[in-house]
Amino acid sequence: MVDIFDEVTEDLRTEQAIKLARRYGGLLIGAMVLVLAGVGGQQAYSWYQTRQNDKAATTFLALTRTVDNPAASAAQAKTAAAALANFAVNAPEGYKTLANLRAAGLYAANGQADEAEALWTGISDDSAAAPLLRGLATLLWAQHALGTAPDADVLARLKPLTNSQSPYHGLAQEIQALLYLNEGKTDLAKALLSQIASDPNAPDGVRNRADGLLAKLNG
Repeated sequence: MVDIFDEVTEDLRTEQAIKLARRYGGLLIGAMVLVLAGVGGQQAYSWYQTRQNDKAATTFLALTRTVDNPAASAAQAKTAAAALANFAVNAPEGYKTLANLRAAGLYAANGQADEAEALWTGISDDSAAAPLLRGLATLLWAQHALGTAPDADVLARLKPLTNSQSPYHGLAQEIQALLYLNEGKTDLAKALLSQIASDPNAPDGVRNRADGLLAKLNG
């Protein structure tokens, strides 16, 4: 059972955040695509220019330009993460959240889990941040906290996202099922995985993983 938990946990951690953005549209999620996936600098600048001040947009884009390059090194990514986190301290609220999300992603990719999780927690707890991005930060924290943080803590933070009204409910329920498996609650995990597999609103990757995990559990 531990092997299955570890395998699916790793798959979950590598889920591309852009898949969320493609499913849930809107300008706010458009910002998430820019931050987490990276697009051309001029497109990003145009988006921000109409909604925030030019100085903050220019600074943010300058900080992310290097790491948006596929050839960027780990050292460059580490430097950019620290710079983004520093920029976020005094940035306008929208930029604060976006910069911290991008910094957390860079920290996580660089193996700096503590730094990443601290930023995700900060975003989740920030009442001034957009609710959709607070939920995203909670989800990302939970994905990376699997197997390291106490299961009860992960479930408590994740619980609001498992509601069917949450745009993240499929991904959140997947994590919940893994927590059940880790606690030896196989029947609860199977029931939830079956629900996910038949949920037309869950992302394709989530439904496919639920099907695959059910097959292993029933095999």
